[in-house]
Amino acid sequence: MDAWRAADVPVLPGRGVELRLRNTATGKLTAAATGHKASLYACGITPYDATHIGHAATFTAWDLLVRAWLDAGHEVTYAQNVTDIDDPLLERAERDGDDWWELAVRETERYRRDMEALRVLPPTYLVGAVEALPVINRFAERLAARGALYDLDGDVYFARGADPAFGSLAGPETACGLSLAQLTMLSAERGGDPDRPGKKDPLDAVVWRAERPGEPAWDSHFGRGRPGWHVECAAIATEYLGAAFDVQAGGSDLVFPHHELSASHARVACAPPTPGAGAEGHVFARLYAHSGMVAYQGAKMSKSLGNLVFVSRLRESGVDPMAIRLAIAAHHYRADWEWTDGVLAEAESRLSRWRAATAPASPAAPASPASVVSPASHLAAAPVAATSAGVPAAEAVLQTVRERLAGDLDAPGALAAIDAWADAVLSAPPGSVQPDPVRLIRDTADALLGVAL
Repeated sequence: MDAWRAADVPVLPGRGVELRLRNTATGKLTAAATGHKASLYACGITPYDATHIGHAATFTAWDLLVRAWLDAGHEVTYAQNVTDIDDPLLERAERDGDDWWELAVRETERYRRDMEALRVLPPTYLVGAVEALPVINRFAERLAARGALYDLDGDVYFARGADPAFGSLAGPETACGLSLAQLTMLSAERGGDPDRPGKKDPLDAVVWRAERPGEPAWDSHFGRGRPGWHVECAAIATEYLGAAFDVQAGGSDLVFPHHELSASHARVACAPPTPGAGAEGHVFARLYAHSGMVAYQGAKMSKSLGNLVFVSRLRESGVDPMAIRLAIAAHHYRADWEWTDGVLAEAESRLSRWRAATAPASPAAPASPASVVSPASHLAAAPVAATSAGVPAAEAVLQTVRERLAGDLDAPGALAAIDAWADAVLSAPPGSVQPDPVRLIRDTADALLGVAL
């Protein structure tokens, strides 16, 4: 499916710092990319209620990752799925008397508009589950050929015992350190069916769900039905990124069972004939990155509770999308935090200060920041901000922003660097800051933070 229109990204002088992310599996800071080509798979939306602030926080985090990679000179391939067939979507359509496909199409389009407004760079591949059914079926057949599947009353399950490395993301021997009992509890809370009679193991996951009356179904090697959630992402990720890629990203609620089982499926389906013979010596993601949860009115923002703040409604009420983006960036991507009116007001104040600090000294700047593509060759030798006015040098601000983002996407630290510059400019005598440094600050905020001033 089509993604959305990409914002132009200014080209900054010099080269960005190589990014390190906290790997959920190990708890250690790890190089996000190991070569010139960098690859990312991010789990996308289930399109029945999009796009709330929790979605926006997650996808702006991965946008910072992509922007930092681009600034460091990497060639980026980014795949993202849309789960446009699943139980929650069908349940919402039935509740509202809606056609499930019309609901999926409508909410996916709203998601596209919101992402474009927030200046989130689009993935290289945005892939819906329905359009990917041939890919998913081929992948499932590979699992069957490896003896990893079994039938239970017409439904087809993945036997987690087929993967000796199961638990390498969330299990007891990892940084997550979850016990079998905790994994079983999370499976029940997050769409699994550990108590279903007849399963070989409570944590086995459905790969193909047999057709039920009144539900959409498609033909497959396993009969008519529809795919499971975990196999969807495993199939799409390996189809578009290969058996081995750099980063698997998503919300922290996806660590288990979704990311654990997607990786497990892939290890079995894509395992090389001999150990260590796979690309880069591993199968599926080399690193796992997870964003925190956003709360509202004292509870985690969730569709089940109905305490959702939608990006589209904020925009319709006149809120600048750049203020929404700054409100999100004020919190580290891995932190849990709460959306409040005060958070938004602080972001709006920050945006006003930044624009006030950059507007007066840049008369030659184009009127539409979204259309800027700056070669920035003139910036390398540009004069720094007047030290007599106490304004930090723009080049030093750029370097600080780069370093903060390179250290596990420390967006709050990056914001603080531009805050200090803006506050100094607003306190300096009029005309004491030259246009070129101002232009570099604008380009820094745009290229690395996605904030158009």
